[in-house]
Amino acid sequence: MCGRFLLTATPEELQALFGYLDGEAFPPRYNIAPTQPIAVVRMMHGARRFGLVRWGLIPPFAEDPKKFQLLINARAETVEEKPSFRNAMRYRRCLVPASGFYEWRRMPGSNSGRTRQPFWLRPRDGQPVAFAGLWENWYAKDGSDIESGAIITITANRVVAPIHDRMPVVIAPRDFGQWLEGTPAEAADLMRPAPDDVFEAVEVSRRVNAVANDDPDVLEPVEPTLF
Repeated sequence: MCGRFLLTATPEELQALFGYLDGEAFPPRYNIAPTQPIAVVRMMHGARRFGLVRWGLIPPFAEDPKKFQLLINARAETVEEKPSFRNAMRYRRCLVPASGFYEWRRMPGSNSGRTRQPFWLRPRDGQPVAFAGLWENWYAKDGSDIESGAIITITANRVVAPIHDRMPVVIAPRDFGQWLEGTPAEAADLMRPAPDDVFEAVEVSRRVNAVANDDPDVLEPVEPTLF
């Protein structure tokens, strides 16, 4: 799964990469967690637009978002079939800008799984990447609404697999249009593990374990452990 990620690129860098119309200002985020706002780029009225949605997709049929399962990820293998995701896959795909993501590996000799080392899966070229995402709009009986989203995951590539068996689907810049505006079949063709040279794994401080720690210090490298 993908349960934490970061976005430290500037608004100007993202606008140039994604080609959206808006000139939104937003601060760097080093430890983005479920239920928090995440940045998305989506097609709105024929143009790419920037927006913020709640991380944790709420399908339209949910009666009470507070009681509904938190859907932060959608599996690429079943996203076109699951009732919670299939309409969004057809009509409401988006790109989720990121400066990498975090995963945790169980430490050698830890049987309980409680001792885990965090890794930052960092783009090797230092540039932001785009995760494949879905978004929905949930309407309450009083007329209010909640925009929410999820990140699509796939089987991990060779770099991520020693840490975790899943990773986000990464959409290359040349494929942004196909993901946002293509048919569901054309979009599905893009759901594959990222090439092995996209990310590098960097062991970082366990400060990232606490959601409240949202600062550059969470990226501080630590002494590598043996796989």
